[in-house]
Amino acid sequence: MINLIKSYWLFITIALMAIIATLSLWPVASLPQVPGSDKTHHFIAYGALMFPVALARPKHWLWIVIVFACFSGAIELIQPYVNRWGEWLDMAANVTGLVCGIILAKIVDYFSLYKENKS
Repeated sequence: MINLIKSYWLFITIALMAIIATLSLWPVASLPQVPGSDKTHHFIAYGALMFPVALARPKHWLWIVIVFACFSGAIELIQPYVNRWGEWLDMAANVTGLVCGIILAKIVDYFSLYKENKS
């Protein structure tokens, strides 16, 4: 599974960016009630966005982290124009999710390499 994510990281990342942008910018009369905190959803979405990139580690992957943070900020700035609420705390949750996505990828990569070396 890890090798599959590493192989298709670009496709996965583009798909997740499209999903995040669509869900974040789709105009709604009122936001649906979903379990959990809004900040938790932001954290999970951006952690999931960062995970395949951090796992694959493409050339200049740290620049991709900066692009994701800017993407997050741009969405927060655009949201008030599409009948949504932009909040800087959402961006903080997004960036925290990016960092945790990197940490999780490092942990997964470490244990997958450990498992390969044990075999």
